[in-house]
Amino acid sequence: MAGDEDCVELKFRLADGTDIGPSKYDQSMTVSSLKEKIISQWPQDKEYTPKTINDVKLINAGKILENNRTLAESKLPVGELPGVVITMHVVLRPPSLDKKTDKLQNDPPMKNRCMCTIL
Repeated sequence: MAGDEDCVELKFRLADGTDIGPSKYDQSMTVSSLKEKIISQWPQDKEYTPKTINDVKLINAGKILENNRTLAESKLPVGELPGVVITMHVVLRPPSLDKKTDKLQNDPPMKNRCMCTIL
């Protein structure tokens, strides 16, 4: 990592209000690399864990960050707020449907669920 002047301190707020971080990241890091770091630090006790960077969206100041851009290109308010941790919101793509069974991939088995047919 470069010197502290080239770094930004970020934390990531999950939908349930828990945080990942804060940690310092170089401004030359791409958003896709940042997403990989977030996935590797994802809390193990969560119901759904993202598997790829495409399962994760990062939102800063109301804007969705693009994978191919660096943090510097994403216009983070770095120089304006010295010593402040920037909070980004993490939004997950819902689990996809399994085409063969039309079940959610991360859904628990259909145990103890009432299935009724109304005639």
